Amino acid sequence: MRFKISLTFLAAFGVLMSGCGSEAPSNLANTNAANVANANAAKPATNSALETTKRPEAATTNNAPTLTPVVHAYYEALKKKDDALLKSVMSQEFIRSVEADMKEEKKTGIAAYMAEFDQIPEKPIEVRNENISGNNAVAELKGGAYVNWTPLAFVNEGGKWKFSGGSPVLQ
Repeated sequence: MRFKISLTFLAAFGVLMSGCGSEAPSNLANTNAANVANANAAKPATNSALETTKRPEAATTNNAPTLTPVVHAYYEALKKKDDALLKSVMSQEFIRSVEADMKEEKKTGIAAYMAEFDQIPEKPIEVRNENISGNNAVAELKGGAYVNWTPLAFVNEGGKWKFSGGSPVLQ
């Protein structure tokens, strides 16, 4: 049985290879000239699935007066490695998630741990376009690790706005 499969494979391979001749076509010079002309011609616009498209930047509707202090406190806590300040601007669920990751990696100090993943910017993070809906909110951040405007989610716990650790873009 194995011999028949090998023989069939060799026969198919032989047929395939026989179609690959080594003889050059007689009109090779004409073909190359046509290819050069086509290469210099303007390419038609296509919408291939592999092309990237940049989303138009949304206009600024507000300067996030409610959430900007939360964002600035978060980055100030990272800069100072102040665990208490950092926890004061993180939701309980976010804290639990980070502490579980820290325990798994045998790390201590939540601010130091978070600073490993979040770039501390030279200048303050820009915050805009906050949208508050009940106890949930979203604001766009730019600066530090966020090169483009990136929406991040916040939650109101006990009357204070806190980072939830999520983003509508990543969900």
